[in-house]
Amino acid sequence: MADWTPICRLDDIPRLGARRVARAAGLDVAVFRTAADEVFALLDRCPHKGGPLSQGIVFGAQVACPLHNWMIALADGRAAAPDEGCTPRFAVKVEGGVVHLDAHELASHATELRRPAAGPCAAGRA
Repeated sequence: MADWTPICRLDDIPRLGARRVARAAGLDVAVFRTAADEVFALLDRCPHKGGPLSQGIVFGAQVACPLHNWMIALADGRAAAPDEGCTPRFAVKVEGGVVHLDAHELASHATELRRPAAGPCAAGRA
């Protein structure tokens, strides 16, 4: 049985938008709300170049990455063809108008993933 962490009220997430949830370890989690008030949670990292999905535009049950317009399915984190890749998803539930994430996943799921480093000073270069 999951231990659920309350994140925010459903109304705190704009329709066709997202809210970022910071974690003690790892990248933030993006919590999305569709026009039909469905709620999904993905790691806030596009599988292509690491773009912040929370800054993308929600279309139906997908989000467009703001960097290169890759379409990522909110239900499973998979990129739409012809693109390939997947971003981790998180269990989410809405109860009494409050959005909850699974506490164990929030603390441990995909914490090893990072955004790609860019530029000549990446990865220990001076």
